[in-house]
Amino acid sequence: MLTVSLFVSVSSDLPEDCKGCLECSGDNGCLKCPEKLFLFIQREGMRQHGSCVQSCPPGHYGVRGQHINRCTKCKTPDCENCFSKDFCMRCKAGFHLFKGKCLSSCPDGTSPHLTDCIEGCEAGQWSEWTACTNNGHLCGYRWGTQSRSKETIRKEAEETASCPALSETKRCRMKKRCAGGKTCSYKDVSQYSM
Repeated sequence: MLTVSLFVSVSSDLPEDCKGCLECSGDNGCLKCPEKLFLFIQREGMRQHGSCVQSCPPGHYGVRGQHINRCTKCKTPDCENCFSKDFCMRCKAGFHLFKGKCLSSCPDGTSPHLTDCIEGCEAGQWSEWTACTNNGHLCGYRWGTQSRSKETIRKEAEETASCPALSETKRCRMKKRCAGGKTCSYKDVSQYSM
């Protein structure tokens, strides 16, 4: 026969896991929470443990019910934060958010911007890579950075919002010695062959 120890929060000798609960099990933690809190149940194998939280943790959303408010897991595995089971608000790293869904690449007619896919923008061609520099110098260091950009153009002329500029930066190998023993700064680029 299975015995379950149940505590009601009237007692002052509650186990630590039962603090803030309306009803609590010594084995499973919170079973019922105060009206404004959510019951978050963590599952580990065959065991589960409940706790009362003000807001649901990442990967979960709050569902308010007549008798209990619960944290429910997002159904999309690539979603970090969701509004409902199928509507994502923030995606995990490596994914872009588009209309509540997490995608590995943005669909046609959209452009990636930070973590979202922006509609109505069309990306142009990449520019040439900039000169390899480090703190404004073209030589005298082992490593520097160079960047390039891609312009995006809004397809619908009536839209007032502008499209994001896309850019990328990469690490590059620099000339260790400057020509003629001079310190070569970026403004002097025309004097030196790359």
